[in-house]
Parts: sequence; structure tokens; C-alpha cells
Amino acid sequence: MQKQDLNVAFKDYNPNQLMFLPPSLEELIPVHHPGRVVHQIIERIDLSEVYGRYSENGSSSYHPKLLLKVLVYGYLENCYSSRKLEKAVRENIVFMWLAGMQRPDHHTINRFRSERLRDVIGDIFAQVVLLLHEEGLLDIKEVYTDGTKIEANANRYTFVWGKAIKKSKERISSQLQELWNYAGSVASAELGTEEPDFVNPSAEKVSRTIEKINQALEGKAVDKKVKQKLGYAQKNWPAKLEEYAQKEEVLAGRNSYSKTDPDATFMRMKEDHMRNGQLKPAYNLQLSTHGRFVVNYSLHPNPNDTLTLKPHLQQYHQHYGFYPSCCTADAGYGSEENYCFLEQNRIEAYVKYNTFHKELRQESKSKKVHGLLENLYYDPQKDHYICPMGQAMKPSGESTGKTSTGFVQHYRHYAAKNCQGCPLAASCRPGAGNKTLRVNTRLQQQKTRAKQRLTSEQGVQKRRQRATDVEPVFADFKHNKGRARFMLRGAEKVAIETGLIAIAHNLAKMAG
Repeated sequence: MQKQDLNVAFKDYNPNQLMFLPPSLEELIPVHHPGRVVHQIIERIDLSEVYGRYSENGSSSYHPKLLLKVLVYGYLENCYSSRKLEKAVRENIVFMWLAGMQRPDHHTINRFRSERLRDVIGDIFAQVVLLLHEEGLLDIKEVYTDGTKIEANANRYTFVWGKAIKKSKERISSQLQELWNYAGSVASAELGTEEPDFVNPSAEKVSRTIEKINQALEGKAVDKKVKQKLGYAQKNWPAKLEEYAQKEEVLAGRNSYSKTDPDATFMRMKEDHMRNGQLKPAYNLQLSTHGRFVVNYSLHPNPNDTLTLKPHLQQYHQHYGFYPSCCTADAGYGSEENYCFLEQNRIEAYVKYNTFHKELRQESKSKKVHGLLENLYYDPQKDHYICPMGQAMKPSGESTGKTSTGFVQHYRHYAAKNCQGCPLAASCRPGAGNKTLRVNTRLQQQKTRAKQRLTSEQGVQKRRQRATDVEPVFADFKHNKGRARFMLRGAEKVAIETGLIAIAHNLAKMAG
């Protein structure tokens, strides 16, 4: 047995030692601890909308400020599970202090998060941002916007594809047409001359059509395979079409959704570790930041960033009552509809378009690409383009187009008279015939103005600032989320989770 050195001095240790005056929990928390920031900010927030969601009847409830502090500090500490938060308010000194030594269970915490904060988390987030703005920590009128895809908490292999539904409906229409044609060849008199419309038929229409075919073929010598097909169609097709209609209602214009989280859309992720381009159920998260503080956030089911800028800024307006005075964004947002929206709301836009960097590279080269519209000379007085060989390309007509959002685009067409024998024809125009152009005049003007702003001294500075402002926030967001995957399911609950993470991020940055 090892002997103890009696010359070594130890501090007194007795875990059962009683205290005459136990210390306050607050005394055990450092002065600049993030928990204190959470406490101070949430104490200044107006939660009257949350109070209105409680009933006056029944037993008393835990105070909303208590539960909100526990949630926000939990998200700040990467603790998202309601069961882990229940354990923390019983064992962790900071959580115990924020909860005032009260012990809400995981059901209470989860119910508050998923029910009480629904539709009000955005207002709470905006209040936090305005408080930080009053402290001089951020500017809410000058924002930097970007987006990323965050994987949903859903099964990656239980999906519904819009294209598959479309093909299945087309197959039913085609086979129904074949059955009708067969019936017409066997019993044309009984079937009649009126042919139904087989394009995108409803379940009710398919049932009536099959019943009519069966009546026409009754008593006739019918091929055995046709009888089997009619029996199968009558039994399965109406139910299948009703199922497809329900799925298309859930899709709501999207290309896919997850069966375990119908609000999530399958998207191609940047984090493709297998390098196989696998699609995963995800949400498109859009953030606007300033000084690495989150000023606005929004979630979208569409993977295309072009379609997210307008609703993202409209949500900003709902929070603060005005639009930002300046917005800087990457090339994914440069569309005619977005430029028009920014101009109409007097937002100074430093937004790239998809060919911006390509044009800059072309300008630095002596050899121009003849097929690029930007390299052709345009005479505004005569309203024609000059091709590389000096031939005038005059107006040949106009047309309109419509985007998936219903935005109408106007095009003006120009055509050369004779391109036969031209030595530049192979590089100047695709295919045979004379060179033609389809020009969106308004978009070209918008691109010209955007290019002037982006290449100015202020524009170059803002482009650099965007990379150092919003991108680190996304990196921090994904780091906090571990595998960058949402914990909750459903668009409403994911929006609550995102709002809590955004609030926690801002308060963590405020705490230093």
C-alpha cells in the first residue's frame, strides 16, 4: 500500500459540506457569459403575441420568457433536443439560472417551440435585430444576401417525383385512347361518334369512358387481353388518378417532395461527399447579413435562387416596414424580374447576372467570340446590330415569354440577310441559315446598369464585403447544425428552428 506524503498540503475537500448562506447561481456565472446576453435581450422583447396563445383557464403555465431563454441558449450551445434541454435545466448552472430553478419537462419545451412560437418567431427575431441595431452593432438598411441548401430531417429514399406522375398520367391517357380505338373498330355503332378528350383525364372521366367501352363491347367477340386490360383499368386507374391528383396538390409546382417531410424538396447539395450528384430532401435557406449578423432569413422549397430574392425581400419588408436601401448578391439572383423588383422598390442593387464574369474575361481578350451578343455593335438610332462582317441585322419581329412565376418578358428579333459563304459563319451562328438574334431589350439595359455599378470602386468593395460577410455566417450555421441537417420536420417547424438558430447566432456574436 502506497504511503501518503504527509508534507504535501491539500485544500479542504468535503462534498457534503453545508453552507450557511448558499451562493446565488448568478454569482457562479462569469460577467461576460453568453447566457447573460440571452437573458438581457429576451427580457427587453415584447412577447404579447405569445401570451395571447395561452388560455386563461386551467393551471398556471411556465413563463414564455423562461422557455424562450432556455431554447435560445440551447441553440447557442448546439443543444436542440427537448430531452437534452430538460436534462440541462436540472443539471447545468446556466440553464438553471435562466429557468429560475424551475424544471419544465421535454413535452412543455417541445410544445412551446412547435405551437406557441408558430407564426411569431419572425417577429421575435426582428425585435432582436432592432435591439442590436439600437446598440449600433449592425445596419439593417445595407444587406448582403446569399443562399444555401440545408438537408431536411427526412428519409432520402422515400420520394415523389413530378415527372414520374406526369409520365404515368400520359401512359394512362395513351392506353385509354388505344382501348377506345379498339372498341371503335369492333363496335363503332354502339360506341358513337363523340370521342372524349383523353388529355389529362380525371378519375371520374376515366370511369365513365371505361364503362362506355364495356357497354359497347357487351356481347361482342373481344380479345382476351383487351378484356383483362379493361378489368385492370376499371379497378385501378380511377384510384391511381385520384392519388396522382393528391400528390400534385402537395407538389404545388415543385419537381419532387419527400414522403416523410412533404414540405422538403429534393435538391442537389454542395456537400456531395460521394461525388455522385445525389439529390437529397432539403430546404433552400436564404440569409441577409450585415457585419456577420443575420438581418433576415427565409426558407424556400425551390432550389433556384433566382426565385427566392423577391419573397425574401418581401419578408424583410414585413419585419421592418421598409425595404433595404442597398442589396448585394451573387449571380444566382440576376434576373429581369428581380432587377425590376429592386428598381421599383428603390433598392440600390449590386447583383451580378449569369454572364457577368464571362463578359469581364472577354473584355480582357483581344480575340472576341462572335456569337456573344455583348460583342456585337448596336446602333440605337437605326435600331440594328452589326455582325462581325459588317452586315446590318435589322428587326424581324417581336415575341413575348412568361417565366414560371408568371412574369412576362418581351423580346425583339433581329436577322441578317445573307450569311452564305461568310468565313465566320461556323463561330458566329449555330446550324444553317442566316444569323438571328432574340434580344430582351429591358434586360440588356438592366445588365448594363448592373455592370456599371459592379465594376465601380464601390461595387468592387461591396463584392469583396459580401464574400467576407455572409459566407462565414453560413459556415457558422452549418457548423452549429453538425451535419447541416434540420432536426424538425415540416416547413412551419423548420422555420421556427431556423429563427431560433438565427437569434442564437446573433446573440453569440454580440457576446463576442
